[in-house]
Amino acid sequence: MTGKTSLFALLTISLVGLSFPANAEVYHHVHHRSPDAVAAAQWYMDHMDCKDYGREGACMVDNVQILFYTDGVEPTGPSVGTGMDHIGFSFPDLEAKMAGWRAAGVNVLEDIREVEGLFKLSFVEDPWGTKIEVVEDHQWPGFHHIHLRSKDPAKTLAWYEDLFGGVPDKMKGRLTG
Repeated sequence: MTGKTSLFALLTISLVGLSFPANAEVYHHVHHRSPDAVAAAQWYMDHMDCKDYGREGACMVDNVQILFYTDGVEPTGPSVGTGMDHIGFSFPDLEAKMAGWRAAGVNVLEDIREVEGLFKLSFVEDPWGTKIEVVEDHQWPGFHHIHLRSKDPAKTLAWYEDLFGGVPDKMKGRLTG
């Protein structure tokens, strides 16, 4: 894959691919694999502002449920390069969150940078290797996006569009999804 195609693949099917903030109710849940579902849910409650909603091994941010599951198979590596490259959360004050994460020992992969025309962003990693893009997008707080990878982004995007009725768009006129 060329660099341009890889970037497109990374951005394809991103939940932030809309040019306006969508209602969180549109996204019901995300399944997320972890060797310890209970510990993973607690980590996301402690660090990603998720809330307990009474289901073991799960948490919620806004109205999006994050359901952790354990299938007995240990992860072979981090999320980068898999079907789900990373997930994203938005916070109103990324600098304050970053200070808290550093104090708590969260693995910070990249310092905060501002992308003109988009927002401030950084990357952290959960204890099980999931890469998390953290942003300061005041239009869309909470659960922000999922970046998927695909060998054939156009075909994958068409499949999602056909199955779910989505429409390709650009977030803030820049990022295709």
